[in-house]
Amino acid sequence: MKEINLSSRDLRAFLALADQHSFTRAAQVCHLSQSAFSSLIRAIEDTLGARLFDRDTRNVELTPQGRMLEESARRMVGQFDAMIDEFRGYATLRKGRVSIAALPSIAAGWLPGVFAEFRQRHPGIDLGLADTLSAPSLELVRTNSVDFALASSDTPAQDLESKLLCNDHFHLVCRQDHPLASRPRISARDLAAAPFIHLARSHSVRMQLERAFHPMPMNIVLEVEQLATLTGMIAAGLGITVVPALTLYELDRPGLVSRPLSMPGLVRKICLIRRRGASLSPAAQQLYDLMLQMRPTTGPAMRVARRA
Repeated sequence: MKEINLSSRDLRAFLALADQHSFTRAAQVCHLSQSAFSSLIRAIEDTLGARLFDRDTRNVELTPQGRMLEESARRMVGQFDAMIDEFRGYATLRKGRVSIAALPSIAAGWLPGVFAEFRQRHPGIDLGLADTLSAPSLELVRTNSVDFALASSDTPAQDLESKLLCNDHFHLVCRQDHPLASRPRISARDLAAAPFIHLARSHSVRMQLERAFHPMPMNIVLEVEQLATLTGMIAAGLGITVVPALTLYELDRPGLVSRPLSMPGLVRKICLIRRRGASLSPAAQQLYDLMLQMRPTTGPAMRVARRA
């Protein structure tokens, strides 16, 4: 069977003649000379092996074969135009979707301001968020379930690449009447000796603290999953804790204070994680770049928890 190749240009020329009933007017619509347009119509008929138009000196009308082609041609051109319009919408950021994964503390504290700015700039882009811990976030990136992730990991697997967003320094959080609240310098030994309320082992913060204190034993009195629970236990006087600066807003309660710490290796690296070698969509790239522009401000001078 002979292969038939018709382009969108061919179909548009055919439809122009079907609509205009005149080679002269149809040629003008297609921005062609009349002779070039006539040659194009003949080539289409030759390709299909059928006469598509009846011609006389005053009018041009579709043949039965031409009417059979018309409906399909209009549908195909319409679908092609819709495809191009949708593609241009994504390319020009008029439409699209970005999905990311982020640590819950980042998702609740810093990220909303970034999302608000992005939505103001690109109102047609839908946003998706999975607020989850670092290990699940990396898996969501790896399985292409999200475009990229905000996680506390700067050494992901070989199939992922990492870019540092910020260094998140750690703070002691305790009651205002706790002896450590007013101590000029706080050592790792001071922290290890105090009743300590730890986050569960699934948290990357817990793993970093254990590395920083090793081999010094810690006086752990409780382990909890949620920062809200952690706050309540500290407020009740059951112990102290150490958390990154970007989580301090969740422990902001009258009667609690935060103190910046300086311990070797005790810093949480917040990174943007994406699939290695894979391009981001235009919308995802815009959000990725905006996050780098709006990097969180953290450091030893940061104060979030109140000194009541």
